[in-house]
Amino acid sequence: MKHLWGYLKNCRRAICVGTVIKVIGTMMDLLIPYVLAHILNDVVEQKEVTPLVFWGCVMILCAILAVLFNVLANRIASLVACDCTRDIRHDLFERISYLSSEQTDRLTIASLESRLTSDTYNVNHMIGMMLRLGIRAPILLFGGIIMTLTLDWRLTLVLILTLPFLFFVVRTTSKVGIPLYKNLQQKNDEVTRVVREDAAGVRVIKALSKTEYEKKRFDDANTDAIAMEKKAGVTMAKINPIMTFVLNAGMCAVIGAGAFFVTQGKSEAGTIIAFMSYFTIIANALISISRIFVNLSKGTASMARIAEVLSEDYELRVEDNDSAYTGDDTVPYIEFRHVTFGYGESVILKDVSFTLNRHETLGIIGETGSGKSTILNLLMRFYDADEGDIFLDGQNIKEIPTQKLRSMFGVVFQNDFLFADTIRENIRFGRDIEDDAIESGAKDAQAHQFISSRADGYDDMLAIKGANLSGGQKQRLLIARALAADPDILVLDDSSSALDYKTDALLRSAIAAHFSHTTTVIVAQRVSSLAHADKILVLSEGRVAACGKHEELLVTSPLYEEISHSQMGGAVLD
Repeated sequence: MKHLWGYLKNCRRAICVGTVIKVIGTMMDLLIPYVLAHILNDVVEQKEVTPLVFWGCVMILCAILAVLFNVLANRIASLVACDCTRDIRHDLFERISYLSSEQTDRLTIASLESRLTSDTYNVNHMIGMMLRLGIRAPILLFGGIIMTLTLDWRLTLVLILTLPFLFFVVRTTSKVGIPLYKNLQQKNDEVTRVVREDAAGVRVIKALSKTEYEKKRFDDANTDAIAMEKKAGVTMAKINPIMTFVLNAGMCAVIGAGAFFVTQGKSEAGTIIAFMSYFTIIANALISISRIFVNLSKGTASMARIAEVLSEDYELRVEDNDSAYTGDDTVPYIEFRHVTFGYGESVILKDVSFTLNRHETLGIIGETGSGKSTILNLLMRFYDADEGDIFLDGQNIKEIPTQKLRSMFGVVFQNDFLFADTIRENIRFGRDIEDDAIESGAKDAQAHQFISSRADGYDDMLAIKGANLSGGQKQRLLIARALAADPDILVLDDSSSALDYKTDALLRSAIAAHFSHTTTVIVAQRVSSLAHADKILVLSEGRVAACGKHEELLVTSPLYEEISHSQMGGAVLD
């Protein structure tokens, strides 16, 4: 919970003001039964209207002040809870944004989404309740006990005897509840993961008639979550009935003792009535405390999950080195030196080495799972190699500030995304890019023609994920996004798979004509997309099977020759 205290400190002034107001409002509630006892025991016996009206007005004033102060304090509590939750969400989102791909894989996207939504909601609810009932309930509890002592200490002793049982119930149940709610959030992560996967693959699910299968998969995850929620709910629901039973037993004892004291002349009827009012206040305070512990269990479990992410260290730290880029063309611009890497226990790349000079084009080809996209992930330092080093212009990429390194790339990934905004903003993507550069990038990407044919041109709105575009149109917009920034290094990860051969050829011609100053790395399944490259890397089972130009590989690499002949008979398509 130390992370939460850090956020609450930022609101300490509002918390202090709200606490003072809440204390005053609660004290007004406690005064009402005391004034009532005074009226019944002392004022009524005087048989005068003026004192009766005066003390009646005092009771009304206390009630009005109690309402006003408590409403104001609750508003402050809600504002503090919202401000803290806003800051927690901001910091959590920022930390998630800078997590390495390895950390994201370990925590899972579904779990991160759940922590950013339902967990922060639970924390918000906990903070609000603690600032409202967490201050009011203890004051009513202990203040009520003190006030009853001033009325009749013997009846108060009867009441106090019930308190140890109540505290034992609350402590035992909350101790069990926190782990249960943490497990419940993990089950909710599973539900989120299934929903996320089904939403992303809904077309495939329908095409393969697997709707019933996915319904069962969701039902299994949902059933597990509901079972855990029932277990947690039933466990925490025991608090109220047990507390009510103990309180009712205590009330019966107080009523019996009070009746005995009145008959013995040791107490007065007004005192007993006031005492019962205080007993009700104390009972409600204890019930509120039980509710606090239920929400505290949820909030504590959720805050622990949030803190787990906030405590994640930045794995991809920049190593200290005063050296700068050499800018020497004699040094390879990109160099992989004996790089080995795997996702968990699965080794993907094994002792991969190659170089690429500035302004050259590297093509990467190989069977599925051979490590093509992994090379790009390592080059942009989404992951760090397990063994070996990667150099950019003679400098280890671990020594280049992350923001500076990433700004050098223009990238189109296999599963890139478009968002619900205009075509122009999808290409600009929040960067400082002029409209002329956006249009130029679209022309080079062979997207200008279809963009111009749309109703609002570059200001035409796209649906979520570009659902109102064809596959080829999406790819061309994504390529335009990469080209518009005129990057130092252009990375195309199977970005022309949805393009016809003519459009693909025009794209390659435009890149060759207008981006000759750019170093290009292309991952593709088509030999025609790579045949023009200065160097082609052929991967097989995570190793470099061959490296060279298209014509050389046709002679020296049986694997490349087989791929080329299977696609186009070994010819080069222009």
